[in-house]
Amino acid sequence: MSHRDRPDQCPGALKLHLADDGAIGRLRFPGGLLSPADFTMLADLADSFGDGDLHLTSRGNVQIRGIRDTVGFTESVDLPYPEHDRMRNILKSPLTGRVGGRTDVTSLTDDVDEALCSQPQLADLPGRTLFAIDDGRGDVLSEAPDLGLLAVDHDTFDLIVAGRTTGVTASRANAPELLTDAALTWSRIRGTAWRIAESGLAEEVVGGWERREAASAEGDARRIGWIEQTDGLVSLGAGLRFGVLPAQMARIIAVTEVPVHVTPWYSLVFHDFDEAVAEQVVRVLAPNGFEFDERSPWLRVTACTGMPGCAKALSDVRADAAQGIASGMLPDARIHFSGCSRRCGAPKSAHVEYVATGDGEYDVSP
Repeated sequence: MSHRDRPDQCPGALKLHLADDGAIGRLRFPGGLLSPADFTMLADLADSFGDGDLHLTSRGNVQIRGIRDTVGFTESVDLPYPEHDRMRNILKSPLTGRVGGRTDVTSLTDDVDEALCSQPQLADLPGRTLFAIDDGRGDVLSEAPDLGLLAVDHDTFDLIVAGRTTGVTASRANAPELLTDAALTWSRIRGTAWRIAESGLAEEVVGGWERREAASAEGDARRIGWIEQTDGLVSLGAGLRFGVLPAQMARIIAVTEVPVHVTPWYSLVFHDFDEAVAEQVVRVLAPNGFEFDERSPWLRVTACTGMPGCAKALSDVRADAAQGIASGMLPDARIHFSGCSRRCGAPKSAHVEYVATGDGEYDVSP
């Protein structure tokens, strides 16, 4: 069993984390679906208090970095469940209800968020606890959530514990209660552990039921470019280099007036475009750093913040990664650059690791 001798340092919108480039505030949007008004609000926060960029996270959240006026920032954020701010890490299949999957889990995700936030004791869950609602395609299941639900069919959901399905099922109506009960059990027995998988307590959380593996569908999860919806409209998947979205581009996104899904893979999925409008959006966004080509090397190379933003980093990993991409010398594989041995932001799937040992120096391992 793994224990931590300190609380996790994951920031929230009210509890900020101090980094070398200023404070970090993290805003959580359970399910990852943002409205045009959300992008305008985030752009205002980035321009007024941060470094002028929105930073996507590997949990589908959005960070504002470089905050100097911490009081002004926290007072400007309006949260529906302020006490539960840091535990509302809920992933949802980005294309659910529009293409693929066994059922639309949009409303179920909202019901789960409400059920979790109705329990006062869950407010103290670590900010690292990850929930996921998977519509059966296996995309967010591949992120190894601590707890979640996987659609078996339209009205049946399998409980996920420590990244695996359990064989414990519930109807759509009862699924939020099932997941909340599991979360309460985890809260009660976790001790100082942050994640279920590291705690050795998965069997206790699931109540002794036999667990089974479920296949993931990473290729489907990370679709980029033109995606035809079943209703005749179009979704667009766009990768962002290192998950950075300038505030000015967030304002342009708001003008599209369509819902946009923030994924845990540093990408955005725009929904419900007419074909002609979708073509115009690509023409505007592609020259501004949005990656619509699934073959782009920027889609397979990620990096932590690195220097100068992080005091623990030993190199400017994003500059080093960008240089590696430009040189064409990186392996043809998924790659993550880490500024230190903590490996922040590393993907859950197989990847080549570049771990900094000095300025521009790395240990490389498959």
